[in-house]
Parts: sequence; structure tokens; C-alpha cells
Amino acid sequence: MGKRALICGISGQDGTYLAKLLLDRGYEVWGSSRDAELASFDNLRRLRIYESVQLVSLNLRDVGSVLGLLRRIHPDEIFSLAGQSSVGLSFEQPVETIESIALGALSLLEAIRLSDLDIRLYNAGSTECFGDTGDGIANEKSPFHPCSPYAVAKASAYWTVTNYRQAYGMFACTGILSNHDSPLRPRRFVTRKIVHAVASLVLGRDVRLSLGNLHIERDWGWAPEYVEAIAAMLNQPVPADYIIATGSSHTLQEFMETAFELVGKDWRAYVTIDEHLMRPTDILRNKVDPSRAAKYLGWKAKNGMKQVVSMMLEAEMKNLRSSVAATPDI
Repeated sequence: MGKRALICGISGQDGTYLAKLLLDRGYEVWGSSRDAELASFDNLRRLRIYESVQLVSLNLRDVGSVLGLLRRIHPDEIFSLAGQSSVGLSFEQPVETIESIALGALSLLEAIRLSDLDIRLYNAGSTECFGDTGDGIANEKSPFHPCSPYAVAKASAYWTVTNYRQAYGMFACTGILSNHDSPLRPRRFVTRKIVHAVASLVLGRDVRLSLGNLHIERDWGWAPEYVEAIAAMLNQPVPADYIIATGSSHTLQEFMETAFELVGKDWRAYVTIDEHLMRPTDILRNKVDPSRAAKYLGWKAKNGMKQVVSMMLEAEMKNLRSSVAATPDI
């Protein structure tokens, strides 16, 4: 019999790619949503795995219901990917962000402890926790300086996982992931927003793209690769935390310029800067060192920012063309 995994937050970008990866490896995959009957699970359908997973409703803030589910399905591995996932939106919804991320992780850890089951837990962390690294490069031993409610929540979950690992001997670890994208990224994220605008431009649509700070610097990777590192972390002999990133950072302007250059357009004709899109506090530079993952997990990113933009743009244009073709003539 293959292993059984529970993915909390299976409908998101990472949850969907991870589900496909585990299914391909012979896992029995369960996925949770706050209301599985009302959720659309469009991403699962897009990757054609909707019929292959077991979907359940789960309120991660209710330890009792989490414990009941664990005792019912006996998962070997749990992946904590649920919670509000947008840094920008976290400034508008700080309470929801912190509760869904920090308390969600705590509920899973406590339910595992009370269940007396041998379950390994992965927690989704973020390089946003390091804050602005300036001219330095952060590694797993670098201090946290969170600059958003999202990063505060992720930092809290990280330390909760660390405490449970040390206090109760649990196999629990955190993947400290840099920005990673794919065609499944929601359009509210600036990377998908840029790619959608450029793809629309290629199809002859009128494009006006409003952006905030173009000088922020991030490490952008390819989400389908990152889930391979996530899965590898739970297959190590001892639990440990790892930075998962490409190791190369670029400005948002470079990301945007790459997208426009791929279609032979000058971004200056279509882009305006909107001060309302500036965050109350933001990170200018965020550079990290993923060498520990390469050494112990045998994982190294294959695609950098330019490849990510190219693959996202190709998929976006394909989707837009399909939408046009599917629209009946009036």
C-alpha cells in the first residue's frame, strides 16, 4: 500500500501541483477545504486530478474536528498549505491572515500530538519572514524581521513548528519558500497580473497596466519544481527546515520587462505607477541562499525568472485563445 497524504489547502497553486506529484508517486491523496461542497476546485480540474483525490471539509481552527479527521483517515503525511496567501491582501485582512496561517498550523500540530499517530508534518513558510536582507543573503540561521501581517503569521507558524518538534519529538518541518509562480497563480498576484496583461496585448486587446513599486527585488521560481522539494522534506531521516529558492533575485521591473520583451513590446507605453498600490511597509531586497536544500535534499531549481515568465506567458496566451474560441458568436 502506498502512503496516505492530507493536503490542507489543496485547491491552491502549491496544493494542486503537490497533489499531482504525490498521485504520480502512488500516494492516496486527501485534500481539505473549509467547505468542500461549495469549493470549485478549478485547479484540480485543470490538472485533471479532481476525480483522483478524496476531498473533505475541515475547519483548521477547530482542533477537535482536525483530530477527528486524523483518527478517521490515519494520514502518514500532512501538508499545511492553507491560509491567506497574499502579502498585499494581508494589510487589508491582518486578523484573517494571522488566524488562518498561525492558528491553522497550531491546530494541526496539536491534533497530531493528541492523536498518538505517527504523522509527519510539513509547514509552508516564506522568505518574507527575513524581511529586507539589504546587501546580505539570508540562510536558515538568519534572524526574522517580518514586515507584513503575512510574514508575521508565517514567522509565528515557523516557531510553533520548531517548538513542537523540540518539545514533543514530532517530525515537523518548515519549507521557507521564496516567491514561486505558475499558470495556477491567482490573478490578484502581481506576477500573474503582468503576464495576463501582456498576453491580452498579444491578442489585440486594449491594455492599461497599473503597478506599484517596480524596484522591489525577489527570488522568483517555478511552483511545479518547488513541490518536489516540499515532498522531499518529509522523506528525510530527521526533520529540518530548508530554504527553497533559485538563489537569484530580480526586480519587479525586470520581471515585467522580460514579459514585454518576449512579445516585442515597450512596457512604457502600457504601464503606469499607482501610489495606491504601494504597501504600508515593504521589502526592497530579499535574497536567500538555498544551498542547504541542494546539499541535503538533492534539490536545485532548474528554472529562473526568465523561464518562469516565458512559461507563464505561453500558458496565459493559450488559455485566452481557448476562451475566445469557446465564446459563441452573437
